[in-house]
Amino acid sequence: MRPLALSRFTATSALGCGLPATLAALHAGRSGLAPCAFESVTLDTCVGEVAGVDASALPPALSAEFDCRNNRLAWLGLNQDGFAQAVERAAGRYGRARLGIFLGTSTSGILETELAYRRRDPAGALPADFRYAGAHNSFSLAAFVRRALRLGGPAVVISSACSSSAKAFASARRAIETGVIDAALVGGVDSLCLTTLYGFHSLQLVSRTPCRPFDVARDGISIGEAAAFALLEPAAGSAAGSVLLLGTGESSDAYHMSSPPPDGAGARAAMQAALDDAGLTPADIDYVNFHGTGTPNNDEAEGRAVAGVLGAHLPGSSTKGATGHTLGAAGALEAVICALALQEGLMPGGVNTTQVDPALPVNYLRANRNAPLRRVISNSFGFGGTNCSLILGRAL
Repeated sequence: MRPLALSRFTATSALGCGLPATLAALHAGRSGLAPCAFESVTLDTCVGEVAGVDASALPPALSAEFDCRNNRLAWLGLNQDGFAQAVERAAGRYGRARLGIFLGTSTSGILETELAYRRRDPAGALPADFRYAGAHNSFSLAAFVRRALRLGGPAVVISSACSSSAKAFASARRAIETGVIDAALVGGVDSLCLTTLYGFHSLQLVSRTPCRPFDVARDGISIGEAAAFALLEPAAGSAAGSVLLLGTGESSDAYHMSSPPPDGAGARAAMQAALDDAGLTPADIDYVNFHGTGTPNNDEAEGRAVAGVLGAHLPGSSTKGATGHTLGAAGALEAVICALALQEGLMPGGVNTTQVDPALPVNYLRANRNAPLRRVISNSFGFGGTNCSLILGRAL
């Protein structure tokens, strides 16, 4: 593929709002996970809640139609790091109809439905002021962003579980390469809700303590929320050191609704496809951002897959011990963290992991390591076997 530039990017998560807060937390090895105090949840678990979401008001003209926690989180994220202004400048360069929107989410604004359900009338009907299209519907996210930023190009929402916003990068790249658009706003937003927290708890996948990816005592995930975005543009003329999207790889192994194949076949296929797409070999990769959920099966399968494709020596870590698993936003959030890693020459250590499982064939970093990075690979693997790997690099 021809490289695309991440000409501007931003992230908002439990680590903080914007890149400076995110980078400071990574350097400090700080986790944003805390005991769950979200809404009416009574689970004994830790979550990665973003501060200030409820106080983030939507533009008045859009509030009546689109107000929900997910869109408030999106608006909070769009207004960090000068990102919305960069999108406006890009719209001026390409035209508003030539700038596409490709976003990932898993639950969108389902919290609004949960709250509305409490207010149903005696016959069971939801209240008249409930807006399914503007809140709960998955496309609400793209519709809101399109209206808020006054864009006119194609708008797409991908909901493929935890690979959603990584796949947004791949879909946007195809649209640019085929000439449908000239540039794209890509990313993902997922917000806390009761369905997610109680749903993963019912699957016995939620840890009581902050999650410990690849630890010998790992016992589940910590749910988080995030909004992360990037502006993808043609890379021609990019300055040295610019972050580039070099390759994307996708697979669908459909092994099981909630478990990966033990040998990591789907993950292997996605990583190999990304290498092939970028025209690279395993020796060209300096760091791997593991999907690293902290569940026994997922980490074991991914460890085998990475060792089989990239080698057991390749240093890597999972940032989910810091941010929590942000589900449909995880691919975009971790792509932005990888972009920061490339710029800073930083391989972030895996927070909360104290003893790496010796049975896993991985070179897992527990502490930060500083080194020049040329290319990194970021893995996102979702329920149902929806897998995506992204390769990012620095322009020379």
